[in-house]
Amino acid sequence: MTPIVVYAEQTPNPAALKFVINKLLLEGGIQLEFPSVEFCKGAPLAQKLFEFPFVKNIFISNNYVSITKVDAIEWSDVMNELRDFLKTYFTNNGTVLNELPKITDNPNTLHQSIIKSTIVEEIDMRIVDVLNEYIKPAVEQDGGAITFRSFKDGVVTVALQGSCSGCPSSQMTLKAGIEGLLKRLIPEVESVQAEEL
Repeated sequence: MTPIVVYAEQTPNPAALKFVINKLLLEGGIQLEFPSVEFCKGAPLAQKLFEFPFVKNIFISNNYVSITKVDAIEWSDVMNELRDFLKTYFTNNGTVLNELPKITDNPNTLHQSIIKSTIVEEIDMRIVDVLNEYIKPAVEQDGGAITFRSFKDGVVTVALQGSCSGCPSSQMTLKAGIEGLLKRLIPEVESVQAEEL
């Protein structure tokens, strides 16, 4: 059995840290966000993390957990505690999910649900391809996630999660990076906006 290794990475969002674990946490591209303990039904890892009074938001994807803290606490005071907790949790075979959350279109439960894309037309496919090839890897590297939601009247709507949510630089990334690239590669795109979750 390989020993569990957990390390922390800074993200562009000063309130969020990305904790990388040498273990696959969620399979099949599933990404889950928990904005509060009320959304944690069937998710024992998220429930346990919310027992820390400074945890504000949890995002879980692939092999990492992005945790957003309250502003009153410094990362230097709690980072090792969280890293040790995650290492112990997974060393003792703790589970991320007991059951997959139900997919819903209700925006109030969207955080907990698997964000699903609504791909309707060929242009949607081209946008998703660009997001997946160029943008998604960079966003995931920073402890976040981006998902295509829709394309209508020249406007691409995406969902930003994890460390991207509430990040001071997310608007600049959205406009200068994502919008610029999409407009250059897909002339039909006029602007990009983030869906409020």
